[in-house]
Amino acid sequence: MAKVAVIEDDVPTSNQLRGWIEAARPGVEVHQWFNRDDAEGAITREIYDVVVLDIELGRERHAGVAIINAINKLRGTPVLVVSAMPAAIYRSIMKALDAWDYLQKTTFDEADFTETFLGMLRAARDAAPVTAVAAPVASDLSIDPLRQAAPLWRGQRVNLPLTAQRILSTLHQRRGEVVSYEELYQVVKSGRNRDNIRKHVSAIRDALREIDPAFDGIENVPMRGFRWVSPRG
Repeated sequence: MAKVAVIEDDVPTSNQLRGWIEAARPGVEVHQWFNRDDAEGAITREIYDVVVLDIELGRERHAGVAIINAINKLRGTPVLVVSAMPAAIYRSIMKALDAWDYLQKTTFDEADFTETFLGMLRAARDAAPVTAVAAPVASDLSIDPLRQAAPLWRGQRVNLPLTAQRILSTLHQRRGEVVSYEELYQVVKSGRNRDNIRKHVSAIRDALREIDPAFDGIENVPMRGFRWVSPRG
């Protein structure tokens, strides 16, 4: 059974995150902590698969930073930071601390959170080196280079808007490589920000899963971007 810690001082937000986690993975064991002392004590006692935390806890503006440092010294558990602090400033700080990802409050929804959380859980379960990536079967995805026809997944039409098709094509052309957010900005005409890219990637995953519910061929690379990997299905 997976075990997750939610470290958030605002009770309604903590309960919302817990609800999203339990809905995404029924049976998961969720521990809620509301201050730095209790959280750090739990981290030394428990082995968590994923930690979701806020940066600011009570009057401690950077309590989350101290907790991440404590986690890194112990066992390097994947950490998802969910904070109201501006992403433009804090995302790079969290990246330097080896946090998995940074979601700014009010700029993401349940689907964004769930996709990120499940990716972290899979990574924690598999514990596989990120370099051990195999190229997908060439016949799985077919893309018209002129984009005059919809892409095909295992012979079936994938229904996607043009922007999502461009992102899908870019990821597939670079399969096995990390495609950064900055590189993906070049293939969208508007909404050149990480949240918008995530929404397009989520739409691509949803469209492919309508055909193949087990599809897992797009990997989230923490703080960097996405990578097309060999689907397990």
